[in-house]
Amino acid sequence: MMAPRKNKRNEVGRAIAQSIIEQYQPQNAQDMQNAIKDIFGPMFEAMLQGEMDDHLGYESNDHGYKATSNRRNGYTNKTLKTTMGDIDIQSPRDRDGSFEPQIVPKRSRDVSGIEDKVLAMYAKGMSQRDIADTIEQIYGFEISAEMISNITDKVIDTAHEWQNRPLKKFYPFLFVDCLYVNIRREMETKSCAVYVILGYDINGIKDILGIWIGEAEGKHYWMQIFDEIKSRGVEDVLFISMDGVSGLEEGARSIFKDVVVQRCIVHLIRNSIKYIPSKDYKAYTSQLKKVYGAVSLKAAMAEFDRFKQNWSKYPGAVDVWVRNWNHVEQLFNYGSAVRKVMYTTNAIESVNSSFRKVTKKGSFPSEDSVLKALYLRITELYKKWNNRPVSNWALVRNQLAMDENMQKRIMRYEKY
Repeated sequence: MMAPRKNKRNEVGRAIAQSIIEQYQPQNAQDMQNAIKDIFGPMFEAMLQGEMDDHLGYESNDHGYKATSNRRNGYTNKTLKTTMGDIDIQSPRDRDGSFEPQIVPKRSRDVSGIEDKVLAMYAKGMSQRDIADTIEQIYGFEISAEMISNITDKVIDTAHEWQNRPLKKFYPFLFVDCLYVNIRREMETKSCAVYVILGYDINGIKDILGIWIGEAEGKHYWMQIFDEIKSRGVEDVLFISMDGVSGLEEGARSIFKDVVVQRCIVHLIRNSIKYIPSKDYKAYTSQLKKVYGAVSLKAAMAEFDRFKQNWSKYPGAVDVWVRNWNHVEQLFNYGSAVRKVMYTTNAIESVNSSFRKVTKKGSFPSEDSVLKALYLRITELYKKWNNRPVSNWALVRNQLAMDENMQKRIMRYEKY
């Protein structure tokens, strides 16, 4: 059996650890943390001295010839915020003020990376008070609500740039939906619509094309949004899945004339179960799934006849599906993998569920504060998706190729 390889870094670490233990003789975990915190200051000071030596070209107490007339000029006392709490250090100065330290830049007092931590906590839906409490508990220093607001406000410009960025020319699938947030305006709180578009590109990669804030959901605002994404570069879309806002389907086709508009099955289910007693929800939705999840149109029609007969005592619920049967019927023009993408709105529902984690905190003072919160949440979603294609995308792509017209449109944009 081979002996374990010695790690030079571990050996150095063990030697330092042994020295700390001998000097401080810690008795518990808190003593160990205090000992480590105690050596942070001297470490920063030693590294700053090294930077000064490099800047001047000679070491401290060097009495030999010096190529520069610049000299050391005392120290500046600073209190640093670190992950171990506040630490006092002395930062060296030079006579002509040309020294620009890198480890602790001038006018900087925070080396904890606290901004990134605040943004990450804010993106996860934590309130300013919760963030401040967490920072104090973990890192040992206070952070004001104003400072948290200033840190998060720095992303607003980035969020606006993201919102106006150029988009890809072609998206096989777009999913559109709306959620509501409360915004304080002119001494009153109003419920405002947040419009969201999620897209799958030609490689099956998810992207949120944008978020738009308006007074209320309506076809005219949706038409403006479709027009905007076209102006940002989108030339063609195969499918758009949306809810049943009156006129929305015609509006989408006025911008993308060849698009197939699919009513969101989840929205149809929600609309129809309003007429169903809660005790029957499970049986009702189970039989519905046999309809839109059937293997063929013929099987779907047979299941739909059974569905109408079994639930005839709730005519309001059945009528929702009778009126929208064409949207169920058109699913079967495509393969099963494509159908599942068309009627499964889990993707956009998941996005909105993620958004609600940050919008549930209460009312927002402005539209920019909504954009800031949702943009930070979107950056978290991008990390989660990790630029990976959606499940079963190769099969979806092959089934789309079986439709000659769609295959031509796909080939036109293949390079994009």
